[in-house]
Amino acid sequence: MKRFVWRLQKVLDIKSKEEQVKQMELFRLTEALAERQSEILLRQQTLREIMGEITRDRSAQRLGTQEFFLRHATTNDRLIENLKRQITDLEIQRRKKTEEVLAAKRFREGLEKLRAEAKERFIQEQEKLEQKEVDDRTTVAYARSVSMKS
Repeated sequence: MKRFVWRLQKVLDIKSKEEQVKQMELFRLTEALAERQSEILLRQQTLREIMGEITRDRSAQRLGTQEFFLRHATTNDRLIENLKRQITDLEIQRRKKTEEVLAAKRFREGLEKLRAEAKERFIQEQEKLEQKEVDDRTTVAYARSVSMKS
């Protein structure tokens, strides 16, 4: 039996690789997003701990420490706001990349369905050809046996 060859196999291979690349990019974006979120949580937790220590401090140095903290808190606030902007940008990029991955997946699945249908037609055609060949052999064998009897 002939081997099945599908003309669009290279396109399917390329689209499969493209989908894998997009999935890896999506994974990287998701990791970056998680890193930024954990960095924000860590900074916020650190600020809360420092504020807790300042409020528990009953010494005369409390006012100086509190003033120093408030002076430098704006820097942390800016860093946190910058991280929040980065998170927003990463979420937008992740949504777009998710749409790209889904589109690539649908395209690949469509090609795989076409390939399966083409292979099924090929197998049916090969089976018909084999059956025809068997029928032809049977007819020739019968014709020979009839001609030999006469």
